[in-house]
Amino acid sequence: MPFNPLSTTTGSSATGSIQSAIAFASQKTGVDFRYLMGQAQLESGMRADAHAGTSSASGLYQFIEQSWLKVVKQHGADHGLDWAAGAISTNSAGRMTVNDPALKRAILDLRNDPQTASLMAAEHASDNKTVIESSLGRDATSTDLYMAHFLGLGGARSFLRTMARSPQASGAAMFPAAARANRSIFYTSGGQPRSLSQIYDRFTAKLSRGADITIPPIQLAATTLGDGAEVIPGTSETSTSDAAGWARATIDRLSGAHAQTASLLRPTPDTARLAYMMLARLGG
Repeated sequence: MPFNPLSTTTGSSATGSIQSAIAFASQKTGVDFRYLMGQAQLESGMRADAHAGTSSASGLYQFIEQSWLKVVKQHGADHGLDWAAGAISTNSAGRMTVNDPALKRAILDLRNDPQTASLMAAEHASDNKTVIESSLGRDATSTDLYMAHFLGLGGARSFLRTMARSPQASGAAMFPAAARANRSIFYTSGGQPRSLSQIYDRFTAKLSRGADITIPPIQLAATTLGDGAEVIPGTSETSTSDAAGWARATIDRLSGAHAQTASLLRPTPDTARLAYMMLARLGG
């Protein structure tokens, strides 16, 4: 569920740590850094400890319990969480379960760890991308992926297929339960139902703004690299001042037209290099 950024605040140090975790997840999975940043900002306001008041959603990416258990079962072992993946099973009703209550709580609490949450969000996005592209016969956009997170994969496919045919169809009429729980998304301030295309376009704008509401990358690079020289993958040793200048040039390129047309699920070299800078401290 989209997060109200006015309800909490995050210090620059904490945000920098979260951005580094997201950069690590992007580098490890190949899912675009800006998409993951935008989703985190939209979902939790970059708060690793955020909790929803109306559901079981928790953490940086606001996973509900069942979605979290499913993605950990599928991908946890790939990221050193064999103990967690092995403890999760599927019951006869198709629900994910953990027999030991204490172990279940430990697994669910991982939603509040920025690195684990970012890795699982990236894997979840990658899984959804594959299904959406196969279903729709086109490349998935960042907003397509967010719709899968927001409505579930089945709901997103229904939303996107209907929007392609009837963009002016009412979102609230198609998803009454989601509309009741997220009135500001499905209705205007005057109470008029928004169309599918209006809902989609609003999410596109929110994701873009969310990716930009971060510590300025030039500041984050300096914080991450520190005062000494670091080795950035694919480069020789670079001083902090040189790295800062390089980051500024990268940011300039990312803000240009090329960034607008590049696939958000296929990172450009510019995006990857900026992420690598942030990962230098982690040895990524």
